[in-house]
Amino acid sequence: MASGGQPVFIIDPNKEQTKGKEALSMNIAAAKAVASIVKSTLGPRGMDKMLVNVLGDVTITNDGATILHDMSIEHPAAKMVVEVAQSLESSAGDGTTSSVVFTGTLLEKADELIENGVHPTLVVKGFRLAAEKAVEILEGLAVPVGSEDREVLARVARTSATGKATETYNTLLAKIAVDAVLAVYDRDKADLKHVAMLKEIGGITEDSEFVEGLVIEKVAMDRNAPLRIENANLALIDTPMEIEKTSNKAKLQISSVEDLEKFVKEEEATLFGMADYIIRAGANAVFCSKGMDEKISAYLQGHGIYATRRVKNEDLQHIAEATGGRAIRNIKELTKNELGHAGLLEQDREGDQGKTYLRDCKGAKTVSIVIRGGTEHAVDNVERAIDDGLRVVKCVVEDGRIVAGGGAPEVEVALGLRSYASSIGGREQMAIMAFADALEEIPRTIARNAGMDTIDTILNLRAKHAEDKNAGINVFSGEIEDMFEKGVVDPLRVKLNSIKAGSEAAEMVLRVDNILRAQRSEIQDVRPEHMAATYDGMSAPQMNMRR
Repeated sequence: MASGGQPVFIIDPNKEQTKGKEALSMNIAAAKAVASIVKSTLGPRGMDKMLVNVLGDVTITNDGATILHDMSIEHPAAKMVVEVAQSLESSAGDGTTSSVVFTGTLLEKADELIENGVHPTLVVKGFRLAAEKAVEILEGLAVPVGSEDREVLARVARTSATGKATETYNTLLAKIAVDAVLAVYDRDKADLKHVAMLKEIGGITEDSEFVEGLVIEKVAMDRNAPLRIENANLALIDTPMEIEKTSNKAKLQISSVEDLEKFVKEEEATLFGMADYIIRAGANAVFCSKGMDEKISAYLQGHGIYATRRVKNEDLQHIAEATGGRAIRNIKELTKNELGHAGLLEQDREGDQGKTYLRDCKGAKTVSIVIRGGTEHAVDNVERAIDDGLRVVKCVVEDGRIVAGGGAPEVEVALGLRSYASSIGGREQMAIMAFADALEEIPRTIARNAGMDTIDTILNLRAKHAEDKNAGINVFSGEIEDMFEKGVVDPLRVKLNSIKAGSEAAEMVLRVDNILRAQRSEIQDVRPEHMAATYDGMSAPQMNMRR
């Protein structure tokens, strides 16, 4: 209050302000709401969500990252939890749902502690200590695995794909993922940018395949072009192969048949001149990213050369990487040194539609996966399953360590944290115990979604871990079994990043005690003559009138 009795405003009164405990409770409630959305999708027996966008397109999935992305969540605290899922998706490719469930439960436990008088700062400190200890325990649980152990890598991929409506084909999809990652694995790194995925609707999932080479959704322009070319030399053209239109309108007056014939011949000479550069370079296949005149295509076909046009820039780049070729923007610069090389070029065409395969590309690190399914939804589900499989296999070949799945590591870490909490003085030990409880929410949710009794399951898990630290939930038999023996394994990176990202997000939410929200400005009523659609009371001039 000012000395004159007038209030002093240091904050814009139009901004909405929420303080203290109310702000904290609001943020925690938002985070819990996000977790509750995806909680029912966790585990092999999790449920699916149906997402319908404004255009009416339908997505049916239980992939946490996809669900949270498509929901377009607006609340700032809820966005922090969504960022946890996005972080896991980009760094590990899996564990998005479990990380969100863990974060939401962690904040729920923190809310209970704060209600009981524990200061948020102490809760944050306890969570930080618990996260560090959890990482240490997980490191001790990890089992080393080499990139040459394809069976273990396949188990990791199968575990990731389980529950994504493709269980019948898990073995096939896992093999495809392992083959693709090992094909692009080099010097302790697997770059998935070199794995191209092509979707084909109308087939069956069993026909999905891995191609050690490239597949592009293009066929030759001329139906008489060769369907099979061995030792293919590829010209990659990134410029139009046609007569370009003038930028300004122009008229050509022809007064005689001879003039017309001369004009047509000159035009054909220009087009055939482009084709001759390709022939002289020694190419027997041409991939053009722009337009190509049909006369050039027919001319090239007469010389036994495959030619196609409007190849996607991404596909042209993949062809260059796979075959060692270089995209040319000036066709006069094309020589044999710029050509790419493939052992075999094959067309699989029906009429004017189909695909072109480039196989046996020496030294190539670019590979392709052709995904097939009866419907668009089926293909999308298979694509998500393979994408997750690729990412988790990448984690394992790069890090070389795995842990058991089925909730086993979460229970083992929770037991370790409870023992650790007793050695920590003060109220921080309460936060560590809450952290342990939040971790156990993962196996509890897996059991709940499988229709199992959660209390009995958790008690049996704890008891079993006294003799087997890899004991987890087999949702198909309802028993507590060794997950390594059952082939249920996860990359260590997934578990580590889930704990780190979840605890960091919870810490950020708990440290907020004041929210300032700007009010959306509303356009006041204006007189008609001042509307944007009028100009001094008249209709606004059109664009061509303003020039």
